[in-house]
Amino acid sequence: MKKHVGSTLDSLFDELGEKEEVGLLTQKKLLAAKIAKAMVRKRMTKAALAEAMSTSRTVVHRLLDPSDTGVTLATIWKASKALGVKLVELG
Repeated sequence: MKKHVGSTLDSLFDELGEKEEVGLLTQKKLLAAKIAKAMVRKRMTKAALAEAMSTSRTVVHRLLDPSDTGVTLATIWKASKALGVKLVELG
């Protein structure tokens, strides 16, 4: 008897070759939510965060976009410093 294809979500994404992409999107969504929460705690706008990071609002927008997995570690580092949180607290 043939085993079910994709009997778990994990195995389905693995079989479809999408496991890494799904994992990246999940982690980015969590990161964006933690940054947004830290911004609320600090009462910081996107413009204020961009200024504190010495970057543009576009970069901050990409940082907060849960579907943009191309954000660099340097950008995440700048955000953590600007928000006064440790990098590991964001991850």
